[in-house]
Amino acid sequence: MFENLTERLTKTLKNISGRGRLTEDNIKDTLREVRMALLEADVALPVIRDFISKVKERAVGQEVTKSLTPGQVFVKIVQSELEKAMGEANEALDLKATPPAVILMAGLQGAGKTTSVAKLAKFLKEREKKKVLVVSADVYRPAAIKQLETLAAEVGVEFFPSDIKQKPVKIAQAAIDHAKRNFIDVLIVDTAGRLHIDEDMMGEIQQLHATIKPVETLFTVDAMTGQDAANTAKAFNEALPLTGVILTKTDGDARGGAALSIRHITGKPIKFLGIGEKTDALEPFHPDRVASRILGMGDVLSLIEEVEQKVDKAKAAKLAKKVKSGKGFDLEDFRDQLVQMKSMGGMMGLIDKLPGLGGMSAQIKDQVNDKMTTQMEAIINSMTPAERARPEIIKGSRKRRIAAGSGTQIQDVNKLLKQFTQMQKMMKKMSGKGGMKKMMRGMKGMMPPGGMGGGMFGR
Repeated sequence: MFENLTERLTKTLKNISGRGRLTEDNIKDTLREVRMALLEADVALPVIRDFISKVKERAVGQEVTKSLTPGQVFVKIVQSELEKAMGEANEALDLKATPPAVILMAGLQGAGKTTSVAKLAKFLKEREKKKVLVVSADVYRPAAIKQLETLAAEVGVEFFPSDIKQKPVKIAQAAIDHAKRNFIDVLIVDTAGRLHIDEDMMGEIQQLHATIKPVETLFTVDAMTGQDAANTAKAFNEALPLTGVILTKTDGDARGGAALSIRHITGKPIKFLGIGEKTDALEPFHPDRVASRILGMGDVLSLIEEVEQKVDKAKAAKLAKKVKSGKGFDLEDFRDQLVQMKSMGGMMGLIDKLPGLGGMSAQIKDQVNDKMTTQMEAIINSMTPAERARPEIIKGSRKRRIAAGSGTQIQDVNKLLKQFTQMQKMMKKMSGKGGMKKMMRGMKGMMPPGGMGGGMFGR
């Protein structure tokens, strides 16, 4: 998300961050570039106008003139105004209610609402340790009820059965009664989506809202619709007292206009981002971290949280012990690392969150894309256990067999073996004295020509 905006803004702000002095003129030029970048990102016009005027007001005011490095302060101002536009801080769900705390999900058809119900249920179960029940009040699409039942089983939460012959209000009331009797902490109610906003739909969901009085009413909207997402959310907010927004399909949106427009247009916070199709691809929305990501400064806090959530600690400790005892790092371990990386959004997911990598050229991004990770995994899977344990035995005929089995070329097998050897050396260095510094130097050597944005491992 935000790739295009990040590219434009980092280029523009790099030009000004080195300036010793800021004038009305050079600020004017930079702001024109920033305005163009936001327009291209499909940010709503009122949001752009407000954003530019606030940055200009602060930049030509006292704040910059007193600074030792005005150019850098200008970048800080842009970052701070981006945060404000998106809501400054993460707004968590307010579940302080007599159980069950009811969450009502609204949205248009195709926005990923039912999938978001399952993702949110998984999030609340795993991170908040809540006992969750989900129910579908979508009586217009029998497939929607079945879909939610399947997803509930997948994420391990309870599903309350419903039927298309029932009325949505009756379904929700029966689910609430069941939740009370079974000491459920949170009940998530999925509602019918339509292809557009219509009066019947609004009337039905208003009646449902008035009856069940949810503590949270979340609007699910597709990020790829840009500023239209904000306008749709506004129309829903006029009919329903929304408490927040879940922005879905952000992994397919390179512009980011929706994320920057929603708060300003609706006055409601984005509470979560849907970042992929998997049921764990939901993350709390932190405006400060997202602003940092937009400006190519990375998002280390989210990366740390992701590592905490998704890295298999027992496996990691076992590998560390193995490397330390001198038993070495084999291709089986290398494959485990690739699988772990995929679970954290792949190589591009990591690159987005690492500082200094926002300005990477498209050519370098091409060399580290996630297809490469999948290909490497396929090559290792085509090897025998003996070959994975002792890669040095992989010669001519074995290479041909492995390439054929993984649908790759012999040069791809050679490339993987070369990268594995570099990783092995790095692991060896890491197990010795001053390991981390040596490892960083080793990683720098593994980067494609031209480096990776320069700011990652120092010079």
